[in-house]
Amino acid sequence: MSKHPANLLLRFLLELAALAGMGVWGWTTQEGAWRPILGLGVPLIAAVLWGVFRVPGDPKEAPVAVRGWVRLLLEALFFAGGVGLLVAAGQPVAAGVLGALVLLHYLASYDRVRWLLSQR
Repeated sequence: MSKHPANLLLRFLLELAALAGMGVWGWTTQEGAWRPILGLGVPLIAAVLWGVFRVPGDPKEAPVAVRGWVRLLLEALFFAGGVGLLVAAGQPVAAGVLGALVLLHYLASYDRVRWLLSQR
């Protein structure tokens, strides 16, 4: 199920939503020079980290190979960061929707989660 086009589209949209949540936090909770620095910088750093790490055998190419559980942990931290920063920005409903959709995505992607956990 994890490679179904609808699930891949959902994953992409969730990634964008998490990045947007990080940006919303930086833009709405900061003032002055920190507003653009954190509003743009936090999502940029998160996007770079998201794309740097890969699991050997994963179809996505990235420069740094890590174990499957490490990649899964990084993904959890990425999405948790998006949800947590939305809460911190005063957007609890958006955070709840994002969190619920991320959970549904990972439940639908049980085969990928199992594969990641089996990679050494």
